Amino acid sequence: MTDTNLSTLLLKWYNTNGRSLPWRVKGGAHPDPYVILVSEFMLQQTTVKTVIPYFHRFMARFPTVQALADADIEEVYQLWQGLGYYTRARSLHTTAQIIVNDFGGKFPEQRQDILKLKGIGPYTVASFLALAFNQPETVIDGNVMRIIARLYHLTDSLDVIADTIRAKAKTLTSQEYPADYASAIMDLGATVCTPKNPQCLLCPWAEYCQSKGTADVEQIPVRRKLEKKEKHGSVCLIYNSKGEVLIRKRTEKGLLSGLYEFPWIDEGVLFANAEDTGNEVTHVFTHFKLTLRIYTFQSNTSPLSDGMFVSPKTLENYPFSTLMKKVIKYLSHKVSK
Repeated sequence: MTDTNLSTLLLKWYNTNGRSLPWRVKGGAHPDPYVILVSEFMLQQTTVKTVIPYFHRFMARFPTVQALADADIEEVYQLWQGLGYYTRARSLHTTAQIIVNDFGGKFPEQRQDILKLKGIGPYTVASFLALAFNQPETVIDGNVMRIIARLYHLTDSLDVIADTIRAKAKTLTSQEYPADYASAIMDLGATVCTPKNPQCLLCPWAEYCQSKGTADVEQIPVRRKLEKKEKHGSVCLIYNSKGEVLIRKRTEKGLLSGLYEFPWIDEGVLFANAEDTGNEVTHVFTHFKLTLRIYTFQSNTSPLSDGMFVSPKTLENYPFSTLMKKVIKYLSHKVSK
């Protein structure tokens, strides 16, 4: 079986079984590259199921790249709340402005120009060129890595076989229908060649897969497990005599930059005179697990130069991270008692 024939089998399967997604068209490139741009940013490290409702709300508010470029970043954050990885929201907003200001609102179609945009790396540029312009780019993510490793029964650790996978994936990529092929192989990994319990009987490549029926199919590819570090810190709810609570806008660089938050630190206690509520919130980031102990105290002046007191009823008007939303949930539960 040649690589071309394998591609044809996959495309035929996709034509019948491919998922219907709000940012997808079949039969070639999407007519609006902006749709692909937004979906690609949202799908970075986030599942399709999670992204769909956010995508609909985002596109309803910012239907064009011009609308997004003209928007205030805080409104972008508001619509991004819950998706996490807020650097994506900042990068998408900046990218929209670059496209409008530097490219006259026209999406670049050359790799070197797309890589000048904010937040776009090797995977995203390949996916964008394939899906938005039907260019013969090889899209490689975790799904593709798994499929190719199983197809050829590559049993070494992923860091050892990564280059082999990329080479084989490139030869399989359809030169005639790259947009559909990119979507097809993503769908194959998401719905058939899944990490656990792969549905081999439904796979268009089953007859040619060297891992089909083997005892180690679920262990392919072999990944090195990295233990998540655990951190224990504190967050403080500071109230004034009016019952308002102190928040600040985070200006430091990093994942949470530009979002609002209650004063917190990831190690120890922030204010020695604060009262321990006995309650905690926990959030799992990519590389570590963070548990914050909730403290409170009263003060009519802000101990932070950039802090401001607001009514708890207005907190929904500010963009907060998922971590801080867990603190707000505790605060709301306390107020409702």
